[in-house]
Amino acid sequence: QVRLVESGGGLVQAGGSLRLSCAASGRTSSSYAMGWFRQAPGKEREFVASISWNGGSTSYTDSVKGRFTISRDNARNTVDLQMNSLKPEDTAVYYCASCRYSTASYRSGNAYDYWGQGTQVTVSS
Repeated sequence: QVRLVESGGGLVQAGGSLRLSCAASGRTSSSYAMGWFRQAPGKEREFVASISWNGGSTSYTDSVKGRFTISRDNARNTVDLQMNSLKPEDTAVYYCASCRYSTASYRSGNAYDYWGQGTQVTVSS
């Protein structure tokens, strides 16, 4: 099994930046795409970003394009999400997830088999 642990969340003012990190352990593999999702209180989980198995392609939800950057380091089994120009509407619990496929083309949580516990991101106005 694969275990994913997120870190780096916190409180930041609007316009600020945070960098989230996801560390994978257990039966890790570099053959699968990885993704970040988020969930605000009372709302459904939504896709944020994904990255292909080798980092060659990425995908972002429209609301974060140009502000967030997903990256991965397969040698360290980590996936990061650099978040710049943060807005209050970015406030949510952010989850790292491992996809069962290799490309960055999957935005549904149903395509992801392993999930981290989440890290809270709060953006104040």
